[in-house]
Amino acid sequence: MPKELIQKLIDKLIPDPEMIKRHKSLQFLGEKLHEPNLWHLNRRSVSMAFAIGLFCAWIPTPAQMAIAAAGAIYYRANLPLSVGLVWITNPITMPPLFYFAYRVGLWFMNQPAVADESEFSISGMFSGLGDVWQPFLIGCFIMGIVSSAAGYFGIQYYWQQHITKKWENRKEKRLKAKGPRT
Repeated sequence: MPKELIQKLIDKLIPDPEMIKRHKSLQFLGEKLHEPNLWHLNRRSVSMAFAIGLFCAWIPTPAQMAIAAAGAIYYRANLPLSVGLVWITNPITMPPLFYFAYRVGLWFMNQPAVADESEFSISGMFSGLGDVWQPFLIGCFIMGIVSSAAGYFGIQYYWQQHITKKWENRKEKRLKAKGPRT
């Protein structure tokens, strides 16, 4: 997808940066919201946004978006993209993803599953919380690191391939425009 098309889509979906900068509840951030990388699409800001957003998606707390926004501001990554990527773990996808993180944590800690997993109940979940929180949090941390690194390096690779292809296409067009040499 070309950069211009992505930028138009983002402009349509996201509030105007100037409006956000002037919002009175965000004034405490001062000049930090005026950083250009928070709002523009370039290889560094997008790859950092993927790293931050994908890591924060695995944080099991309701404050994922605030943490992603703080991370984007601190690391000067694309703010809307960082916050938007957190929604990979939404109310529909969260149970299977967090269960997978729990299983990764069990594997990493080399522990067996705590209870009979075929029988799920809310009361059973809360009574067994003391036994599952460590593998769950370790699994979330591992998945956060892995998906963050994959997002960062994947975007870096994709962006480099895209630029290389554009340069090769330009070179071909210039050679075709010159015509055959005689």
